[in-house]
Amino acid sequence: MFIFKKMSSMNFPYSRFLLIPAICLILPSVFLYYSPFNGNHDNPISDLSFSSDSHKIRPSPFAANELLSTSMYKSSSRHYTSHIKKRSSLERIEVDLAQARAAIRKAIRSRNYASDKEEAFIPRGNVYRNHYAFHQSHIEMMKRFKIWTYREGDQPLVHYGPMRGLYGIEGQFIDEMEDNQNLFRARHPDEAHAFFLPFRVANVINYVYKPILSMSDYSRERLQRFASDYIRIIADRYKYWNRSGGADHFMASCHDWGPDVSSADPELFRNFIRVLCNANTSEGFRPERDVSMADIYLSYGKLGPPRLGLDPRNRTILAFFAGGAHGHIRELLLEHWKDKDVDVQVHEYLPKGQNYTQLMGRSRYCLCPSGFEVASSRIVEAIYAECVPVIIKDNYCLPFSDVLDWSKFSVRIPVDRIKDIKAILEAIPFEKYVKLQKRVVKVRRHFEVHRPAKPFDVIHMALHSVWLRRLNVKLGQRDY
Repeated sequence: MFIFKKMSSMNFPYSRFLLIPAICLILPSVFLYYSPFNGNHDNPISDLSFSSDSHKIRPSPFAANELLSTSMYKSSSRHYTSHIKKRSSLERIEVDLAQARAAIRKAIRSRNYASDKEEAFIPRGNVYRNHYAFHQSHIEMMKRFKIWTYREGDQPLVHYGPMRGLYGIEGQFIDEMEDNQNLFRARHPDEAHAFFLPFRVANVINYVYKPILSMSDYSRERLQRFASDYIRIIADRYKYWNRSGGADHFMASCHDWGPDVSSADPELFRNFIRVLCNANTSEGFRPERDVSMADIYLSYGKLGPPRLGLDPRNRTILAFFAGGAHGHIRELLLEHWKDKDVDVQVHEYLPKGQNYTQLMGRSRYCLCPSGFEVASSRIVEAIYAECVPVIIKDNYCLPFSDVLDWSKFSVRIPVDRIKDIKAILEAIPFEKYVKLQKRVVKVRRHFEVHRPAKPFDVIHMALHSVWLRRLNVKLGQRDY
């Protein structure tokens, strides 16, 4: 307006003729500046469909081959590279995730994978729900995924835990996350795709719940207060929890009480990812958000059960189980089969001189009933013994079932058909059993424990499940 007034006030008869060319020069410049083809300014990033609400997450279908559907993202624009450095750290992370989704989608379409290096292992076969999606997703995870482990808190409740025994896999997982050599360890929280809370539920039980003087001392209140206080500390100190509502944060626990961490404050933990061995859907486990972790008993000096499995044709026992009457499912199993059949060998206590692992290695099928809780190390013990697991559990989300098709290497028997175990297993043709058994051998690598962790082992499989859930969430684009 000032320019126009100034020009009109001039005693210059040709000003109106100069005004038209000036406008013609200015308008194209304005158009080019705001054009999406210009990468030199910060336009909203519409092609990744970021939510405008920083706490709003956008889930999409859960199955591995649907998880990366076209509704989740659009292909990355070639113009990102010219102005990506000007984006916030969260925007850069979301662009990175969009590129990973695009690569996985391309692998599904082309039925092939793309990698910058030679792949030592290529997952193939019907044990995977979609082996093209899984392989490319694992490649993208190895290339991109960064995790920040919070440093707040003191041992023994945080950053520490026994790495042997019943909850040893929980300690191994936490120790791997905090290892300086961990491939996924972020150097700074701004570069992290996900955030790990390294508190140890088993140690909270061991140290905080002492002494136990009455039944009221078993209340989960102290555990829940500890977890909530830890989250509030990191939420007050950093921006990351608040910007996502916890949707890119996760914990890991194989203690029976692990699922109870969040029950006192469901709203606080609504978007939180829990990596749990006790993956009971009737007790609040959410397959679309939580991760089912394999339960593994780690003996001293070993990273897994021994491998004493015989060739399928040399296995003389149809089915085997040995264990205490822990819970109603085992009580039913023992009631119907305890020491009653030479083919279906079920024992509460092993006969003297018998070796538990050797008996599994001589069995075609290994019975894996629930105990007091749904999780049990028997499934992994069966896999190590190359024995086909027979799942006798209600409401159990099997480990890594977003990737693995358990129907191809295990048998499910409903609890109300425990009395029919022998008839059901004998009805399976020997040729089909051999196929099941060979697939058990094939998936064993995904349940092995290595330190440091290796691609496709049990720790990487758990992290891949976290990676999938992070891919399944888009966070807001607002700067922090």
